[in-house]
Amino acid sequence: MLLDLDFDVSTDGLRPAEISLDLQHRLQQFLYMEARALDERRVADWLAMWTDDGMYWIPQAHDQQSPYDHISLAWEDKMLREVRMKRLSNARNWSQQPVTRTSRLVGNVIAAGFDGSDKLVVHSVFQMTEWRQGTPRQMAGSITHKLAPHGDSWKIHLKRVDLVNCDAVHDSLQVFI
Repeated sequence: MLLDLDFDVSTDGLRPAEISLDLQHRLQQFLYMEARALDERRVADWLAMWTDDGMYWIPQAHDQQSPYDHISLAWEDKMLREVRMKRLSNARNWSQQPVTRTSRLVGNVIAAGFDGSDKLVVHSVFQMTEWRQGTPRQMAGSITHKLAPHGDSWKIHLKRVDLVNCDAVHDSLQVFI
């Protein structure tokens, strides 16, 4: 997956989506539930929200078009997400003593349309406060989800996190944003 050059990260040429108030509400609830699972460190719940071939991406440059042509802060497939989550939740992980605490605020949820593979592209913005060893850190930016239909809900096929300060020097990104 990491070197699958055919993995579609683009959001160009989307087909319009007819979004009812009910669908908008369900999309918002899905994104809020994802943020809540991360804040509450419910590892299994968060990992279950993904497709098997889903990718998590944090570009390192503004308007970065590809994770293959430029370094990224994160480009993680299922295996890397699982490894990081296991490390974060391991009681003997010294870098998580005490554990990192987070609180996320998600807003401006917009269904942009469907891509060529019928995945629903959803844009949102976020603010996250991270508390680590007595030091707060603020992160903010926009998130693009590509959601694959799954029953009456969705699974995450792509999560792209565009940090406002993506090109800054960052301390270790311990948690998922």
